[in-house]
Amino acid sequence: MKPTLLSFLAVVFAAGPLWSAEPEYFRRNHGIHRDQSLPNNFSDDVRTQWRTALAPGHSTPCVYGDSIYLTTFDKTKGRLATVALDGKTGDVRWTKAVETSQLERVHAVGSPATCSVACNGERLFVFFGSYGLLCYELDGELVWERKMGPFQDEFGASSSPILVDGYVILNQDHDIDNFLIAIDQKTGDTVWKTKRDEFTRSYSTPIVWRDGDETQIVVAGSLQLAGYDLATGKKRWWVNSLSRIVDPTPVLANGLIYIATWTPGGDTSNRIAMEPYAEALASLDQNKDGKIGKSELRPGSPVAQRFFRIDLDQDEMLDKREWDRHASVFAAAQNVAIAVQSGGKGDVTKTHVKWVYRKGLPTVPSCVVYRDVLYMVKDSGVITSVDAKTGELLKQGRAKGRGNYYASLTAGDGKVYLASEQGVITILEAGRDWNVLASHDFQERIMATPVAVGGQFIVRTDAALYCFSKK
Repeated sequence: MKPTLLSFLAVVFAAGPLWSAEPEYFRRNHGIHRDQSLPNNFSDDVRTQWRTALAPGHSTPCVYGDSIYLTTFDKTKGRLATVALDGKTGDVRWTKAVETSQLERVHAVGSPATCSVACNGERLFVFFGSYGLLCYELDGELVWERKMGPFQDEFGASSSPILVDGYVILNQDHDIDNFLIAIDQKTGDTVWKTKRDEFTRSYSTPIVWRDGDETQIVVAGSLQLAGYDLATGKKRWWVNSLSRIVDPTPVLANGLIYIATWTPGGDTSNRIAMEPYAEALASLDQNKDGKIGKSELRPGSPVAQRFFRIDLDQDEMLDKREWDRHASVFAAAQNVAIAVQSGGKGDVTKTHVKWVYRKGLPTVPSCVVYRDVLYMVKDSGVITSVDAKTGELLKQGRAKGRGNYYASLTAGDGKVYLASEQGVITILEAGRDWNVLASHDFQERIMATPVAVGGQFIVRTDAALYCFSKK
């Protein structure tokens, strides 16, 4: 009997939803999910395809074909692992753990499994700050690894690997020994490595910017946004006056680079400052040894709570070089959202910054630019939108989820999605006069960014991975 069109379609639909023809990993598409029908709410507009309990981790799911890849950290076992799941059923296909003699220190809300997996369609690239960079076949077979870390940074490592033109690009900005590196995807060999010792710690993931015939790696770091030549690693241009710590990842849209970033002490009306070192010695150096110990600092001092990162040689004392270095960071820090035009060489702060906006800025979540509107969310759920072309304030409002925000914003199908740490996803109807469509409380902590792919909406909580589809 010849197969009929009806029988063919029955087989296709029985096989389940179509998934990702191209790898989807953290911010590869700048948070925009095109040509998909996405839910208006999580009450009567979704089907729950599956829920799979997993060990915690903050990495955003990476999707390719009908597989989902992420990392986990089992605190009870002290185990870091990469996990592959069947996207259609949620079943775990394989788990690959790595043994490390020393786990990196992390922020109180952080995780040693924060960096997200990247995929080129043939291999997976996984980074743990406690271990280094690993390359796996899609079936979990280890191809190569590069040991690195832990780094001098009590908040851990969060910047994820990205892929471009046969390279793995990794940026690591910590308290010392900072670098941007290009590694051959096939061999694991270093193509180039550029030092970034002028920067202090930051956790932003780089992005790729193709400008005419040039391909550049754009990195948002402490005080500065910079572009590096992909072929050589040479720094081509930079924009000064960012916040002193940068967590969000830049966004590309309309031929512009956008970054919105906030850190305490960088607002024009509420700045953190350190007095000149000579003055500090005169008032603080009680034992007259020419250095300043942590116990000699005044209670509530902004230096005391940041002592670890300022004490570069970790000798429990601050000398003039260490003091002056961080004093200059405080002095130069600016909390901003900016749009940067393409082109230019060297310092383009005065020539290529199209607009600057200074209110309602996010600490960790990356913004999203959707239909010529830039959306951002700050802690406590304050949503701010500005015109992406002019920087003009359009609207401010509040998400249903209170508390802090770590997951980056995503958008598609006329909607913008925001996920709070406490587990509330707020859905906005996108537009210059946006409004809140709905919210849903998962009652589970959310740190990873939700992903929409192949008509599926994937949400990772501390307890599980969920897969939804729109009814």
